[in-house]
Amino acid sequence: MLSRNSFHYLLLLVFICSAEVRAAPLACDPKNGLTRTLRFCRVNLPIRARVQDLIGRLNLQEKVKLLVNNAAPVPRLGIGGYEWWSEALHGVSNVGPGTKFRGAFPAATSFPQVITTAASFNASLWEAIGQVVSDEARAMYNGGTAGLTYWSPNVNIFRDPRWGRGQETPGEDPTLASHYASSYVRGLQGNYNKNRLKVAACCKHYTAYDLDNWNGVDRFHFNARVSKQDLEDTYNVPFKACVQEGRVASVMCSYNQVNGKPTCADPDLLRNTIRGQWRLNGYIVSDCDSVGVMYDDQHYTKTPEESAADSIKAGLDLDCGPFLAVHTEAAVARGLLTEADVNNALTNTLTVQMRLGMFDGEPSAQPFAHLGPRDVCSPAHQDLALQAARQGIVLLQNRARSLPLSTARHRTIAVIGPNADATVTMIGNYAGVACGYTSPVQGIARYAKTIHQAGCIGVACTSNQQFGAAIGAAAHADATVLVMGLDQSIEAEARDRTSVLLPGHQQELISKVALASRGPTILVLMCGGPVDVTFAKNDPKISAIIWVGYPGQAGGTAIADVIFGTTNPGGKLPNTWYPQSYVSKIAMTDLAMRASPSNGYPGRTYRFYRGPVVFPFGFGLSYTRFTQSLAQAPTKVMVPLGNQYINSNMTSFNKNAIKVLHAQCDNAPSLGLHIDVMNKGKVDGSHTVLVFSTPPEGTKSPEKQLIGFKRIHVLAGSKQRVKMNIHVCKHLSRADEFGVRMIPVGEHTLHIGDDLKHKLSLHIDLGK
Repeated sequence: MLSRNSFHYLLLLVFICSAEVRAAPLACDPKNGLTRTLRFCRVNLPIRARVQDLIGRLNLQEKVKLLVNNAAPVPRLGIGGYEWWSEALHGVSNVGPGTKFRGAFPAATSFPQVITTAASFNASLWEAIGQVVSDEARAMYNGGTAGLTYWSPNVNIFRDPRWGRGQETPGEDPTLASHYASSYVRGLQGNYNKNRLKVAACCKHYTAYDLDNWNGVDRFHFNARVSKQDLEDTYNVPFKACVQEGRVASVMCSYNQVNGKPTCADPDLLRNTIRGQWRLNGYIVSDCDSVGVMYDDQHYTKTPEESAADSIKAGLDLDCGPFLAVHTEAAVARGLLTEADVNNALTNTLTVQMRLGMFDGEPSAQPFAHLGPRDVCSPAHQDLALQAARQGIVLLQNRARSLPLSTARHRTIAVIGPNADATVTMIGNYAGVACGYTSPVQGIARYAKTIHQAGCIGVACTSNQQFGAAIGAAAHADATVLVMGLDQSIEAEARDRTSVLLPGHQQELISKVALASRGPTILVLMCGGPVDVTFAKNDPKISAIIWVGYPGQAGGTAIADVIFGTTNPGGKLPNTWYPQSYVSKIAMTDLAMRASPSNGYPGRTYRFYRGPVVFPFGFGLSYTRFTQSLAQAPTKVMVPLGNQYINSNMTSFNKNAIKVLHAQCDNAPSLGLHIDVMNKGKVDGSHTVLVFSTPPEGTKSPEKQLIGFKRIHVLAGSKQRVKMNIHVCKHLSRADEFGVRMIPVGEHTLHIGDDLKHKLSLHIDLGK
């Protein structure tokens, strides 16, 4: 593995030895006399006027070729072709064709997979990562190797633990996913000017998309049957936050149908909700080939022209795939679609391109033109990747305080398991080329002498033939670290699991090595989705259990730092870890969130499931001890009604709840909650304050719902105060069975972690 300094020397050498590549202007090149006087090239005009001028100059044949990801050039207007599809899930990626690693840009900083970063519960970290990723994206754009439109992040709810793409998401909770989405989007897009974008982010995949390929059911044919209540209070929540709080430039519709309609052809989901209710300032793009899937696989329409027309009229602006370029002109000719409909779609895409500066001429004269090769894989960026990995690691068990290990007592470490020397595995999916890797065994080697044995050939672990060497290593070492789990061969896009048990003979290897180990045995789990490790939790020979997700390029360093106490772990699980018995009786195809005792349906996620778990949502240990106490909290709040309802017949109101639309939410009081956190241990550490709410009895709402969180760092022996604001309409409202947001009236309970409860009485202010 290259050292950090060696890598930057090589990068500099590559840059010097290769001809410098600069991005050619997409349009409005000042050197081009053809476009110099065109109105759409005048940067001093409003963007809307420039867009309308450009559309007015295009003929229909040119327009339809701009409706797809590989938009064609328009040479007569000096407009170059553009590839819309780039990815930046947790670092600039070459998964999409819009980005290439080459020349002066051989790699980019690869942060931990999203599920790991989400476990930090640190919104400022998420925004900082977005800022770094957009710096590197802009640098690569300036160098002619990347675009400016990134179809990230994935903010779908991680509903079922078997979902192969759950690793890409911020977890199972809508509030957590919403904060992650808006924070990361703000980091990517920048906040320097509301009419300008650093890069354009995209929240995907809208909506109720969380099944890829399970027991013969695939995402291309799946019809997600979802109640209005579950759409409103679970599946759509992160997307709404993306648009309204993150001000995202794009939303991607998904492959699946929702209640019988393809999402990319449903005007209620696209035109009425995203653009109408939420006021999206941007474009809506299809998942790749999903417009074609609508016709070819789902047979939703009789002709391809109807699929093209239905999607554009529903609110789709851009097709990832060739379908709209091939069939839209014929749809107009048949009268299924008007040219005005096409113009509306182009207005949304071209506006985003102009907000990015892509019609402002030479990129070197624009904002962010200073970013270049030295801003990619910089020491500061790589250090942030390490900090993110450290913050996301979750300590699940620490029997008899066996961790941290001591460099004085534990001088020889047996490092065992199929992920012990992992590199590419650590960055998960939708990743690019990392700046460099530190594997777990390399990280541990910085603290102690290591004896490395894989124990299995790959995570599938289909044979126990290598067990003997692994058991022997554990018997002769001062401590044993088992690095087990999954990789993309087990969980990935188009690959869902059928079980949450460890694959193959992994459990057998863990148990036999732990039995033979001369010193403490540490189980490190590298996986995106939860695994049932009840056997390890109950094994007295297994001293500690750590979950690291997919920790990114610096994962090995972060793991070793936690094991040896250089870092005090502070991560919390963003998902419930269920026993295998749970998934054996619940189909992935059932999207209902709420439990149904009458038919034995157990419900999903901590909000609705009340059965046994391996580890609960929000769980995570520390090497120190924190206590929490309430310093200040409201006990009563009055919800003001809108003036138009005060003088109406109040007998028409539900006395137990009022519609959010009927409340004066802008005038509703913001309730201050002050919590004191004391570090009573001997080491500094990070603590996350989690605040949940439970509505009054009798509501069909989540029994317990996260409404706020904040991560703080507290020095040993000191105290820190956390201040949170509770907004009645946002935090205490719930969706009813019709998908209408209601504010339950009566006594709410606020839960601060597991140790504090506070009663809050909520009443209607009739204005009398």
